[in-house]
Amino acid sequence: MILNTGSRTDIPAYYSDWFYERVRAGEVLVRNPYYPTQITRYRIDPAVVDALVFCTKNPLPMLDRLPLLDAFIMFWFVTITPYGREIEPRVPDKNLVAEAFCRLSESVGRERVSFRYDPVFLNETYTEQYHVEKFGEFAEKLSGYTGQCVVSFIDLYEKTRRNFPGVRSVGKEQQERLIAAFSEIAEKQHLQIHLCCENRSLVRQNVDADGCLSQSVLERAIGCRLKVPQQKRARGECSCLLGADIGAYNTCGHECLYCYANYDSRTVRENRLQHDPRSPLLIGHVQSTDIVKDAIQRSWKDPQMSIFDLY
Repeated sequence: MILNTGSRTDIPAYYSDWFYERVRAGEVLVRNPYYPTQITRYRIDPAVVDALVFCTKNPLPMLDRLPLLDAFIMFWFVTITPYGREIEPRVPDKNLVAEAFCRLSESVGRERVSFRYDPVFLNETYTEQYHVEKFGEFAEKLSGYTGQCVVSFIDLYEKTRRNFPGVRSVGKEQQERLIAAFSEIAEKQHLQIHLCCENRSLVRQNVDADGCLSQSVLERAIGCRLKVPQQKRARGECSCLLGADIGAYNTCGHECLYCYANYDSRTVRENRLQHDPRSPLLIGHVQSTDIVKDAIQRSWKDPQMSIFDLY
């Protein structure tokens, strides 16, 4: 099974001490965001966890301690976007993030890292031409350190509309022009583009719409076939294997205007004050009224197949 850390918050950037403590303890507790008294206990054990999946805008706080995770296979998404502080108030300088990406790739292997260029939105500053130029810069800088990139266009969730007034969706023709340009750049830099929940009409020779962490992507990273049980998808059009998230909504300190995981800045600040690096929960502690249940965890690896069967 996959233990996911990155769909609800940015654990590497803000909670790395807590995460390493959870790895040392061998387990983590996760509060259900929709039924708060229900808590799931996950074992953090390489016997049942086939991969630890991270998604971050800043891997730096975890890099020096990566050897502590040597028992696990890791897959990292690092988001590098072209936006300024008016959009991403607390994201580090993108050049520093790109340098960290290269260090990360050297540590875990280029097949186990992917850069995310998302979400893409357009306005008077961030035009189509601007995106094409910046995507080209990032792709050239990271070429050789990864073979893949995730691209998606902004989704206008209610929280996004409230926190990012005036933001607009990207039109079909604009999407087609951008993906055509990105595809040409990616071909030169030997990158495969994975579209995240986007229309299959955008698919090209080096652009697929299979999602950011499809089974085939994960199998190549792990080096063997997987027998993945049937699961409920997070979104109907998404085939990614990103369940079992150990994070919590309304806890990411980057405060990006487009974020779907934060309700507002005040809620994030209040929640972060309740974070205890020694607690098995990311936020707060177990209460007497909570119900804790163990997750059903099994390895998905097929020992009869190897990486050589994937080609």
